[in-house]
Amino acid sequence: MTTTVQSTSNAASQALLDSVNGTKNSAKTSTDATQDRFLKLLVTQMKNQDPLNPMDNAQVTSQMAQLSTVSGIDKLNTTMESLIGNVQSSQSYQASSMIGHDVLVTGNGVTTTGTGGFFGMDLPIGADKLTVTVKDTAGATIRTLSLGAQTAGTLPLNWDGYADDGSIAASGNYKFEVAATIAGQTAAAEGLSYSKVMSISNGTSGIKLNLSNLTSVNTSDVKEIF
Repeated sequence: MTTTVQSTSNAASQALLDSVNGTKNSAKTSTDATQDRFLKLLVTQMKNQDPLNPMDNAQVTSQMAQLSTVSGIDKLNTTMESLIGNVQSSQSYQASSMIGHDVLVTGNGVTTTGTGGFFGMDLPIGADKLTVTVKDTAGATIRTLSLGAQTAGTLPLNWDGYADDGSIAASGNYKFEVAATIAGQTAAAEGLSYSKVMSISNGTSGIKLNLSNLTSVNTSDVKEIF
């Protein structure tokens, strides 16, 4: 259905248009009105976006490019650059609020200093049997954790630092593997590493969180914030 905004000499209607669009004494065409509605909706989406699942700059660019093709608005390219800059600024501001917080992000590493370490996993559909195997850098199994049935969602875990033989594992970095099943069939499971957000950076690939484990991740990789 096409919506058309008609010119009117009615003072109240014109005042309403002026207050909404920030201009005076300028009649809006249907193309102008379509652009205005699109931009207002996009700005609203930017203001209310989820910091853990921010808007995709490529998607924003694609949507606005399609609008440009349809409407033929000469100044749309400038508007695109401005809005993409606003998206990036908004994402940077929201990401900066994570600095100093501990997070669970996609990964399979766990560190112990003799007292164990934190890690986690993401179970999209849950599991009726969940097993975690902690291994050293040589690939040798250090500890096997049988966690039984688990519901869907993010599952924070704490390894106590002990090996299967009852000894305390040496301080250092370890890897863990996750095996989840439902009715004997493999179920989806993603390992999560525990780290602290030290800083953020903004590059051509978007906003990155720089973590205490010397890795950088996208904000979308964050599954839980502490």
